[in-house]
Amino acid sequence: MAYSEQFENYLLHEKRFSAHTVVAYMKDLSQFYESCAIETDSDVQDVTHRNLRGYLVDMVESGLENSSINRKLSSVKTFFKFLRQNDFISANPAQKIKSLKQKKVLPQFVPETQLWDKSIFEEVEDVFERSQDELILELFYQTGIRLDELIKLKEKSVSSAQIKVLGKRNKERIIPITQNLYQLIEHYQAIKNDLGLFSETLMCSKKGKILQPKFVYNKVNHYLGKATNLSKKSPHVLRHTFATHMLNNGASLESIKKLLGHTDLSATQIYTHNSFKQIKSIYKQSHPRGAAQ
Repeated sequence: MAYSEQFENYLLHEKRFSAHTVVAYMKDLSQFYESCAIETDSDVQDVTHRNLRGYLVDMVESGLENSSINRKLSSVKTFFKFLRQNDFISANPAQKIKSLKQKKVLPQFVPETQLWDKSIFEEVEDVFERSQDELILELFYQTGIRLDELIKLKEKSVSSAQIKVLGKRNKERIIPITQNLYQLIEHYQAIKNDLGLFSETLMCSKKGKILQPKFVYNKVNHYLGKATNLSKKSPHVLRHTFATHMLNNGASLESIKKLLGHTDLSATQIYTHNSFKQIKSIYKQSHPRGAAQ
């Protein structure tokens, strides 16, 4: 079995990355193979630090953003690390390749003044579709779950007080839910049952099949376009919105970290930048000297 095939199996079965993530890794690796004219495993063994530096320079000169370059480098570096750990190569040529510096981009989120109400769903005449659309947006906003986690959320993992989410690397976490959200879930389930749709996952298509990521993404993009003026309109924006609103209303970083399923607090700390704007605004309104600042 070729190195690339073994690497793909490693990502899927040992690292337990999602199928979407694995596809991205393999696409990056394929582009690296093409750039370095790699055709066989023997060619892979001949790759040097200089080859990788040349690949990096080619990407920079092509005009790619540093963030895209770093992602592609990360895929290639993970590949060579895998080869070295399994003794397919005697030295790792990517070990000293450093990622490029990139601008810190603050995550976009929906301002509380632009949160939607039920009126944005009124255009949808189909009862099942309207119920599903509303539930998709509210699940993302009220729980902060990822796209893949929403799609794979099991019926049996939902109760009146919480949902049980299977996150990255099959790590399970519990997220409390409001009574309002549970009522939306119950309403949707009742419609499903009336239509004779029985699925292992909470949400399904009208044919009882699991929802496709592109379908869910398009739904979120459509409704956020109606409710907000954001340039970016995706499920991940609603995850950012969940975290930012929680922080602005007094939740601790540690609590938000657990709810989001982050393994490292540094991944959660980016939300403090957005929160500071809120704190600064409150200070100006509340402190006797604030208005003069």
